[in-house]
Amino acid sequence: MSTLSGERMSELYGHWTALWRGDFTRAGEILDPGFVVHQARPDGSDSEAVTGPARLLPEIEQTMAVFGDIVLTVDLGPIVQGDLIAARWTLRARYAGGLDHATAPVGTPVAFSGHDILRVFGGRFVEYWTCTDVLAGLAQLGAVSGPNGPARS
Repeated sequence: MSTLSGERMSELYGHWTALWRGDFTRAGEILDPGFVVHQARPDGSDSEAVTGPARLLPEIEQTMAVFGDIVLTVDLGPIVQGDLIAARWTLRARYAGGLDHATAPVGTPVAFSGHDILRVFGGRFVEYWTCTDVLAGLAQLGAVSGPNGPARS
């Protein structure tokens, strides 16, 4: 169980959201070398095969390459219980191009939400469970059929 105060845990989550805004200055401080991501991956790959900052930072960089003008808002939380932090967030951005199968023009606004659960040990994040509405984002870009975007032909 974490011995950090709720205030310190919330501060730690603030550094987490800074990562997703492109500020990697504290990545080594807040991500344990054994940091594990538990995530359903669209390509079926093992999200736990690579650990530590080397697992997460390239994913953030890929997100930033596809989306510009990123605004990440925390809609609920962070909620702290013991060694866990949970939050619901919404990412709003503009499509920057480069996504396979996307038919939306560059500059198209997109928004999707997700949930984070992070476990803290020794003042660092050691585990991450995420549930992101990737399909909503892809549908808005015309990359898949769905209620938030056009059907591909």
